[in-house]
Amino acid sequence: MLTREYTAIQANPPPYIIAHPSETNILEWHYILTGPPATPYEGGQYWGTLLFPPDYPFAPPSIRMHTPSGRFQPSTRLCLSISDFHPKSFNPAWEVSTILIGLMSFMTSDEMTTGSVHASDTERKWLAARTRWWNSTGGGSRTEKKAGVSASVKGIGAVKAGDGGVKFRAEWPELDSENFDWMKKHRIDAANGNLKPDETGKPSLECSAEVSALVRGPKGSGGLGAVRDGGQAAREAGRGWVSRHKWKLAAIVVLAYVVLSRAVGEKAQ
Repeated sequence: MLTREYTAIQANPPPYIIAHPSETNILEWHYILTGPPATPYEGGQYWGTLLFPPDYPFAPPSIRMHTPSGRFQPSTRLCLSISDFHPKSFNPAWEVSTILIGLMSFMTSDEMTTGSVHASDTERKWLAARTRWWNSTGGGSRTEKKAGVSASVKGIGAVKAGDGGVKFRAEWPELDSENFDWMKKHRIDAANGNLKPDETGKPSLECSAEVSALVRGPKGSGGLGAVRDGGQAAREAGRGWVSRHKWKLAAIVVLAYVVLSRAVGEKAQ
């Protein structure tokens, strides 16, 4: 079944989607979603995995997206009607392409579920600009392409910043090479994903959407932006407003309590 679906998806890939099974395990698939135009993810390279059960297509796969997106928690199982969170709602007629089209549709919507995070469009655009860097460097833990170095990986697990891009390199060697060429062309620092200054010490002024997002930084504030790990950026993006400002809120509550207590005490006197 999955072998036939691989042949079909190769012959007729859905728009902005490519996928293939692992060479060592037909049940482990790797996909790349390219962020579609007119979305905060435009041009982003989003890598993830589908892990199919032995009884597929009568049971759905688990779905993860490893690349920080500001939409999903990296390497976290996603609760979708097409995933293993809801086996009873899965239709055996659905194929790999159907699942990935559904994932793309959900990603570009505003619906929330287990594994989703909140982030602004600005944060998501900034993360989209860093996707190729993050995939090929493991969030900056691999700084250069090394010829003849083979990857050694086990299972799909959680792929987070710090693995040196090993898993991505094993599954997408051609894309990995293209990513490093892209970083070199656009003077992206492989150690942190930021734009390197030119010979004059100034940041590049080229205007591609991806490079412009890196220049603006995650808050659109100008300059080179903060040096932040891709996974950390996703975690920051995923925290709600209340979570990010909990200490300020606590201080306001305490201050209000003190003021109210004094007012009540003065009135009682």
